[in-house]
Amino acid sequence: MTAMRGRRARLLTTTAAVALLIGCVTGPAASETGPARAAGKDGERVLVFSKTAGFRHDSIPTGIATVRELGAESGFTVDATEDAGAFTAKNLRRYDAVVWLSTTGDVLDAAQQRAFEGYIRGGGAYVGVHAAADTEYDWPFYGGLTGAYFQSHPAIQRAKVQVEDHAHPATSHLGAGPWERTDEWYDYRSNPRERARVLASLDESSYTGGTMGDHPIAWCQSDYRGGRSFYTGGGHTKESYAEPAFRQHLLGGIRWATGAAQADCRPERGYTPLFDGKAASLADWKQAGPGSFSLNEDDGTLTTVGGMGMLWYQRRELGSYSLKLDWRMRGDDNSGIFVGFPASDDPWSAVNKGYEIQIDATDVPEKTTGSVYGFKSADLKRRDKALNPPGEWNTYEIRVEGERLRVYLNGVKINDFTNTDPARSLRQGHVGLQNHGDTDEVSFRNVRVKDLRELSARRGPSGLRRLSGLSGLRGPESLRDPKDSRGLKESQGLKGSRDLRGLKGSRDLRDLKGSRDLTGLPVADGSPSAASARPGGGR
Repeated sequence: MTAMRGRRARLLTTTAAVALLIGCVTGPAASETGPARAAGKDGERVLVFSKTAGFRHDSIPTGIATVRELGAESGFTVDATEDAGAFTAKNLRRYDAVVWLSTTGDVLDAAQQRAFEGYIRGGGAYVGVHAAADTEYDWPFYGGLTGAYFQSHPAIQRAKVQVEDHAHPATSHLGAGPWERTDEWYDYRSNPRERARVLASLDESSYTGGTMGDHPIAWCQSDYRGGRSFYTGGGHTKESYAEPAFRQHLLGGIRWATGAAQADCRPERGYTPLFDGKAASLADWKQAGPGSFSLNEDDGTLTTVGGMGMLWYQRRELGSYSLKLDWRMRGDDNSGIFVGFPASDDPWSAVNKGYEIQIDATDVPEKTTGSVYGFKSADLKRRDKALNPPGEWNTYEIRVEGERLRVYLNGVKINDFTNTDPARSLRQGHVGLQNHGDTDEVSFRNVRVKDLRELSARRGPSGLRRLSGLSGLRGPESLRDPKDSRGLKESQGLKGSRDLRGLKGSRDLRDLKGSRDLTGLPVADGSPSAASARPGGGR
C-alpha cells in the first residue's frame, strides 16, 4: 500500500541511490496473491492432435510424450489422437485446450471444422506447435487462429531468439538476453504482429536463411473469435523436447491456453522503454526517500529493498499515456505504482498529490491490488479472475487520459477512476515505483510507455473516416462511452454498416475514445494470414 506508514529515515542522495540500484544484485523475486490456484486446476484436460496429411515429423511421438509428462507434473490430463473423428462438439467440450502438434495438410472435413470453430467461439483454446502453421491452408478461420501460415525454412541451425514479453508464462522463465537454441526456423507468409501479442522473435543476423526481417516466432491471441490461441514455431527436432527451457516454454503456453495462468495477449506496438533491464536505463530514474531497488541484469528485474521510498522517472512528466510494466510478488507483499505527481525528493509528495495503483495481497478492497489506493477498489471479481498467484508475473496497463485513469491487469480492465479532487491532477505528472518496507519484496521489469496524444494527433478524425463503413463519423469526440449504446448516437452512418455488424453496445468499441489503436475491431477471416496457396515439399 502507499501509506509510507510514518516511518522516518534520511533521504538517500542521488549518488547513493544509484550505487544501491546498480550494486545490489539479487535473484528473482516473487508475486502477488489472488485466489488459490495450483499449477493445474482440477479437471483440466488437454487433447493432443497430431494427424498429418503432408510431411510427417519424426519428433511427433516425442512431443506427445513430453506433453503427457508436463501434464503429469503440472496437474492436467492429456489425451492424444490422430483420429479427426474426435472433432465433434460433444467431445471437444471435454477439453480446456487442443494442442495441434506438427499437423500438416488438410486434416479435418467440413463438419469437423465447424465443430472446432464452435469450440473456439464457445471459449475453447488452441495451442499450435511448429508445423501447425503448415496446416489447413484453405480454412481461413484456422489461418486466423494460428496467426500465420508457413512459407519456407532454411536448414536446421542454431539461432538467437529475442524475448519480447517476459511476463507471459511461456517466456517468463527466460533471461534478459537472447535465448540461443537449435531448431528448424520457419518463415511465415504474413506477420502476425498486428493481431497477436508477439512473445519472441528471431534475430535473423544470428543464422542464415531468414527472410522476414521482423520475424515473430512465438505469439498469442487473447480473444480470437471468443477463444485463446498460442503458437510456437519451435519443436521440429526431437532434441527440442529434452531442453528444459523449451519444455517450460511449451508448458507455459498450455497453462495460459487452459486458463491456469493469465497474461496480456493483446497486440502491443509503439511503446518506448523507461526501464529495459539494464543499468543504463536507470539514469533517468531517481530514488526519493529511504530504501532502494536492486538490479539483476541477468533477468532484467528491479526488486524493492527496504523503504519506505520511491523510485521515480525524473526525465519528464507524462500526460495522456499508456504505462505498462510487469510485476511479481514473493507472497503477501506490498508496493504500488504512483502516477500524476510533481517532481520532488519527498516520496510523500506522490502520496499527497498523485495517485497510487496498489499492489497488495491482503488489505481492504480500496487498498489492495488493482485499487486506486484509498479512493476506489478494483472490480474484485474481474481482478481475482485475471490475477496470477505469488511467484508468477503479472502485467499492469495504467491508462491515463485527462483526469480518467483505467487499470488493466493481464489485459483485463479492473478499475476505471476519474479524479475530481482539485488538489490533484492526472493531466500531467511523473510516475514512480514504491519500495514499501523491509519485509516487502516486489520485482518489476519492462517498464514502458506510449504517448496517446501523439497517436491521436497522427490518426485524427480523417483517419477514422477512412475506415470502411465509418464515413459518417465526425472524429473521436463523437465516440462516447460505448458501454451504453447511447454513446454511439452522434456517430452517423453506423447503422447497417456491414463492417461494424453487431457493434451496438459491443466490447469491440470499448475504450475507443482516445484509444491507441483499433485492434478490438473484428479481423476478417480472409486476412493475409489466411493464404490460400497450397504447401509444397517437406517441412
